[in-house]
Amino acid sequence: MIIPRPAQLTELPGRFTIGPVLHLAPGPGAEPAAELLAGYLGTGRARGTIGPAITLRLVPYPDLDPEGYHLEVHPGGVQLAAPTLDGLRNGVQTLRQLLPAAALDPKTAPADAWWWPSVSIRDRPRLRWRGLLLDTSRHFMPLPYLRQTLDRMALHKLNVLHLHLTDDQGWRIEVAGWPLLTEIGAWRTTATGALHGGYYTARELRELVGYAAERGITIIPEFDTPGHARAALAAYPQLGNRPLQRLPVWNEWGISDDIFAVSDLALDFCRQVLDAVMDVFPSRRIHIGGDECPTVAWEHSPTARRRAADLGLSSVSGLHHWFLAQLHDHLAANGRRTMSWDETGHSPGHLPIDVALTAWRDAAHGAAAVARGHQVVMTPHTATYFDYPQRDTPDEPPGQPDGTVTLEQVHAFDALGGGLHPTDPAGDEPGVLGVQGGLWTEYVPTLAHADYLLYPRLCALADRAWATGPVPYDDFLVRLRVHRDRLRALGADAGGPRLVC
Repeated sequence: MIIPRPAQLTELPGRFTIGPVLHLAPGPGAEPAAELLAGYLGTGRARGTIGPAITLRLVPYPDLDPEGYHLEVHPGGVQLAAPTLDGLRNGVQTLRQLLPAAALDPKTAPADAWWWPSVSIRDRPRLRWRGLLLDTSRHFMPLPYLRQTLDRMALHKLNVLHLHLTDDQGWRIEVAGWPLLTEIGAWRTTATGALHGGYYTARELRELVGYAAERGITIIPEFDTPGHARAALAAYPQLGNRPLQRLPVWNEWGISDDIFAVSDLALDFCRQVLDAVMDVFPSRRIHIGGDECPTVAWEHSPTARRRAADLGLSSVSGLHHWFLAQLHDHLAANGRRTMSWDETGHSPGHLPIDVALTAWRDAAHGAAAVARGHQVVMTPHTATYFDYPQRDTPDEPPGQPDGTVTLEQVHAFDALGGGLHPTDPAGDEPGVLGVQGGLWTEYVPTLAHADYLLYPRLCALADRAWATGPVPYDDFLVRLRVHRDRLRALGADAGGPRLVC
């Protein structure tokens, strides 16, 4: 009854009882995974070397995926082996799910009666990129909730958190030398007159990166440019196309016409922001947005028209890809890889081929990007966006209009549909990096509402991202009935209650 479903699982007779003294025996290099497991089993347990051991070892299995693992649980001991630390961490999450559901409740004291059933598991993922986007700009999410979400992601063997940090409605990361970004850009007055906002310090984000890394999760930061810039322009109007006009942080949804100017000042600002982002986030990839960028402000800007003419562009709309290419070059010069939303790469030759694209419009756009030579993360809004309502019923909380995304739709989505092939995120070959769910927060005013939208749909996405071979929806539902007890123990009440927002 594990989610995501293991590749191979054999039930065996007996059980391994976890006594009051924890006998952990990590091999060289396996210590971080052992400490992660010890934390899940309760920091109050005594540690010792008496009794049956829980052994964790790094073993160079030539026939096992780097994130795969081999787990043997018997009454006389537990052996977890994997070729990499990430593989061991995935095995730890399986051990976590094999515990009684109550053991997942962080408020539950360690019990001597906890046990694991005897099993033999040989497991590996289908896709290397198994992610979730969280939009912290439209509604700020405090750090304890982000840590809680990372821990829940790890339980489901998800390994990428795409953190959307800037947008029209809020700026969430401090940048040295630009204090008004957080003094002004991080706050907005809502339609009811209330003040909403917040931001993360560099120290807080570094600690979050470390917390994620301990669980095998990479955080991909997103600084959205050149559109979705209203919060930054509210702080520093000189970065925009109306430098003398003071704008408030936007308190509407949709797409603002206020975008960054194509001036040297604006470009230098964006490079400084990327420097600050790279200083905090060690991820190989940095997301620069690039989506939903109306160019009407450039059409009325003498600076933009002059820049387009100097570059030999037929219209200012061509400045969009030029702007993104400048930031791509800056990231490349610093040894990082650029990510952007898929709409920026519809026409061949506009974006460098090594820009990885997040395909949000539909899977066909993602397939077209792969055909042009890009690496792609599949995240079509019709199947993986959790801000859409789950049901078309009168008591469903408000969400993105014009559609629903049901649990069955999420589970049915195949990121490799149509004959697409996976590719390794560590390499350069075109193909599908993986799949990602998304929670945009225009219609998510509370953390309880966020949980309602995420679970159990995130479980369905994780099941398809990991599990190899056919995964019938009915089989998933059977496992979900048991898995819901785990979610409730973690504070994520799957499927309800109905929320009034």
